[in-house]
Amino acid sequence: MSIVRAKKHLGQHFLTDKNIAEKIVNSLKLQEKYKQVLEVGPGMGILSDFLIKNPDYETYLIDIDTESYQFLQKKYPQLGTRLINADFLEMDFATVFTGPFAIIGNFPYNISSQILFKVLDNRQQVIEVVGMFQKEVAERCSAKPGSKTYGILSVFLQAYYKVEYLFTVKAGVFNPPPKVLSAVIRLTRNETPQLQCDEKLFWQVVKAGFNQRRKTLRNAISSLIPKEKITDDPLLDLRAERLSVADFVTLTNKISQER
Repeated sequence: MSIVRAKKHLGQHFLTDKNIAEKIVNSLKLQEKYKQVLEVGPGMGILSDFLIKNPDYETYLIDIDTESYQFLQKKYPQLGTRLINADFLEMDFATVFTGPFAIIGNFPYNISSQILFKVLDNRQQVIEVVGMFQKEVAERCSAKPGSKTYGILSVFLQAYYKVEYLFTVKAGVFNPPPKVLSAVIRLTRNETPQLQCDEKLFWQVVKAGFNQRRKTLRNAISSLIPKEKITDDPLLDLRAERLSVADFVTLTNKISQER
């Protein structure tokens, strides 16, 4: 069987180490809560080999690369329509998955943030994610308040998921090797994916705070609430990077009451 050429414009770096591939697949922990798993960007199927062996769920593969799709058609003819040639970012999950499901993948680094926001947009269905990211992105996802890497993505992911940094992966186990270190993280959705606040306003507050992260929140959120209505809450004297998810929920509720 021929091999698939890694394409730079798709951000492809194919994992070649089967031990790491198995470790990634074994990092899925909630199989009893879903019947289906979607692998994003399977390439030549190094993760897929281990996924398809598992009888606890149905494996779906999605790849935008037609060459990969054709390669995988020959490799896994048993998948049929569960092998999808499409753009993950444009995928309508409701047309494929009727209940909760998991997402796994060695994700293209050039669209990693977009993938995570796609997960957030579909958090009611996506209850677990295990994925390989650029190490810097993985650290941002799992960062704690007060750290330099803590930002919008950290808050939004941690608002709805438990985020775990699992392990670091060196460049030498990829073809072609990326110029950065990689890391695998796991997202496990909270039992109650709703926040105890106006969620639309919560997103606005977080974005406003970090879009002007050098300013205190009192100044950063002035577009959301008139200054004369802003109370003397000590949270407002901090910068966004100092606030936990719970702090942002508290602040959102206070702004909601004052508007």
